[in-house]
Amino acid sequence: MVDFEWYRSFIAIYKHSSVSEAAKTRIMTQPAMSQHLASLEAEVGEALFTRTARKMIPTERGKELYTHLAPLIECLEETTMSFKAASLPTLKVIRIASAPEFYGVKLLPLLPELKTCTVSYFGTADYLLELLEQDKVDMIVTSKKFLSPGIEYGKLFDEHFVVIAPKGLEVIASDQLKEREQWLLSQKWISYGLELPIIRRFWREHFKKRPLIKPVHVIPHLHLIINAVEQGEGLSLIPTYLLENSANERIQIVFEDMSVTNELFIAYKMKHRHLPEISAIAKRIRDHA
Repeated sequence: MVDFEWYRSFIAIYKHSSVSEAAKTRIMTQPAMSQHLASLEAEVGEALFTRTARKMIPTERGKELYTHLAPLIECLEETTMSFKAASLPTLKVIRIASAPEFYGVKLLPLLPELKTCTVSYFGTADYLLELLEQDKVDMIVTSKKFLSPGIEYGKLFDEHFVVIAPKGLEVIASDQLKEREQWLLSQKWISYGLELPIIRRFWREHFKKRPLIKPVHVIPHLHLIINAVEQGEGLSLIPTYLLENSANERIQIVFEDMSVTNELFIAYKMKHRHLPEISAIAKRIRDHA
């Protein structure tokens, strides 16, 4: 007879392509997770994954089983959530943490819609996770998905980054990647961090290599980066949602056909997954996105 937990373990392995990472998210040992998979494969009568040195690759049978199981598991969890929500205590205050730029544009306008008080915290992705792990906040909005025991993530939306430059800067008129790269490398750059976050991804996605860039300024605040670009200090990558409602005439988007996508997630402790306030905030953010 199939154990329901085998199915949940199978779904976790499928999503993470790894037994060890799936075990962390389910707060299980790796041998226990492997046993769940072995038992399910024995029940099904064939392998559900092909084991490689780096990841678990689902077989055609595994893909078919996931297609059938995923909506059923989600439906059961949503039913459980709605059933428990009626008996759960409501939070009089919910503690939220995010990057300040995201908060100002996406969260602050939603505060009048929330039926609870809030306490807000700001910081980098590493700092936000630390706050969540220490139970200092109830939920975080982050662009990094850390595999931390007891932490669950739900995708909010994709943010799109574009290259911005001072308005008066003359941009090369070419659709050749090599010429565009050479022009971009000849410019001054402003980065969010020393490790060139998002700039490296942009370079790898479009030029298939690491960027040979040393930023002239490192400014860990997107609004201040925009201000620096306005003053002619260099180029940078900025999410489009920070530009959508702007009538800024001192910046321009460079090579609009070259953007890069970054995922944003909401994260919370698994023990809080059924709290209605967290679900409500996540839904509002997605709806407004």
